Amino acid sequence: MFTARRWWEHKGLQIGLLALVAGSAWTLRQTQGTLLLEIYQGITRPLQILQPGISPEERIRDARFMELQTRIVDLESQNQKLQSLLGYAEKDQGSAKRVLARVVGRSADHWWQQVTLNRGTNAGIQEGFVVKADGGLVGLVESVTPNTSRVLLISDLKSQVGVTISRTAAKGVLRGDSSAEGVLEFYEKVPNVKVGDLISTSTYSQKFPAGLSVGRVKSLDLNKLPASVAKVELFPPIQHLDWVTVYPKPENTDPEKPKVTNQQLQKFN
Repeated sequence: MFTARRWWEHKGLQIGLLALVAGSAWTLRQTQGTLLLEIYQGITRPLQILQPGISPEERIRDARFMELQTRIVDLESQNQKLQSLLGYAEKDQGSAKRVLARVVGRSADHWWQQVTLNRGTNAGIQEGFVVKADGGLVGLVESVTPNTSRVLLISDLKSQVGVTISRTAAKGVLRGDSSAEGVLEFYEKVPNVKVGDLISTSTYSQKFPAGLSVGRVKSLDLNKLPASVAKVELFPPIQHLDWVTVYPKPENTDPEKPKVTNQQLQKFN
C-alpha cells in the first residue's frame, strides 16, 4: 500500500499532464481548432480595444486620397510638359499654323518606327506635315484620318533626312537606326567634322525646312566605304514621346537656295 502511494506521488503529475495533452489534442481534432481560436480572441480582444486598428472605412478613405494625389501629380506633370511645348512652339516661324497633338498609339513591335497622334484632318493636319518636339525634329506625317495621324519617326530604318553640320556646313543624309541614335552618311569623302558637332536639317532637304535641330555627332568613322559616316545622338526624346507640334513645311522663297542635281535630291530628302 505504501509502495503504491509513493509510486502515485512520483508518477501522478506526469500522468495528469499526459492526460491533459491527450484531451486537448482530442478537443482540437473534434472542434478543428475553433476552441483554441476562441481562447486566443478572448485574450487579444482587450488589447485590440486598447489599440484599435484601421477600420475598413478609413482604408477606403486612404485609398481615395492616394488616388487623388496620384492624379494631381500626373496633371501637374502634364501641365509642365504642355507649357514647355507651347513655349517651344511659339518660337517657330510657322507657329500660326501649328497643331498641338498627343501620342496616343505606339506599337511595341514598331517603337522606333512610328507613332499615332490624336489629331487629323479635322484639325488641319495633312500628309507631309512636319512633326517636332522639345529637342527638334521628330518625323513626318505619312497618313491621316479625320481624327488621327500616323508619323514616320526619324529613328525608322526607312527614314532619310538631309542634314548639315552647323559648324562647317558639311552635308549628308541621316538614316534611322531603330534607337535613340542615327547614322549620318556624308556626301563628301573626307568631311570637315568632329565629335560634338551639332546637326540640323539642310537647305537641300525636300521634305523638311532647313535649320531644325536634330542631334550631335557622337562618333566618327572616316575610313568607312563608300562614304564616311558618323553616329548621331538624337536630341528629340524619341523613346518616350508624349506631346508634339505638327505643321506644314514652310514654302521656300529664298532665290539664293543652292541648286542641286536630281541625284543629290534623291539622297538629301
